[in-house]
Amino acid sequence: MSDAPVRVWDLPTRLFHWALVGLVVASFVTAKLGGNLIQWHFWSGYAILALVLFRFAWGFAGGRYARFGSFLFGPRDVLAAARGSPQAPRTLGHNPLGAVSVFAMLGLVALQALAGLFSNDDIASEGPLARYVSKALSDRLTGLHHLNEKILLVLVALHVAAILFYLLRRRENLVRPMLTGDKAGGDPEAASRDDAALRLRALLILGACAAAVWLIVGGPAR
Repeated sequence: MSDAPVRVWDLPTRLFHWALVGLVVASFVTAKLGGNLIQWHFWSGYAILALVLFRFAWGFAGGRYARFGSFLFGPRDVLAAARGSPQAPRTLGHNPLGAVSVFAMLGLVALQALAGLFSNDDIASEGPLARYVSKALSDRLTGLHHLNEKILLVLVALHVAAILFYLLRRRENLVRPMLTGDKAGGDPEAASRDDAALRLRALLILGACAAAVWLIVGGPAR
């Protein structure tokens, strides 16, 4: 064990995280302001969908702690972490509670983006795939889109509260590693890979995901 910084979060994971934060905020703001900004809301949603697709792929192809296999925990581990038990698994990456948050956030954000593709506002705007389903189904998915927005807001609030709890009560800064990529006090042998080849892999995967979304929403015709 050393006090030297150990790479935990690879650069693509960090860029994904902060890009998603920015796009979620942009989507919320443009939806509430409406008007001419609604087109930006759609574009932001498309970008979010591409990012989520990337993260699902990166969960298998990314650095050590970005991979889903590094933070798959059972109910017993999650309960132990929630109780603060010393038997709770300890890892440089996501702990059991953090893992639950990550999976919940990815799932809900994916649901929000997908539902938005089929939504309509009953006035002048509709998702690019709304024409392929009945009006009744589009309306139901629009309702789901609005309901899920509220659930996401609650989850985001809980996420921020957890960050503040760890900072103020446990003196652990969870934000800094997601900026620098490093944590102190880890085993250098346990560091994540974060080299040029890995970053090129991420760029290729992101390009493929962006192309897939571009084809789904109709490319330049939209």
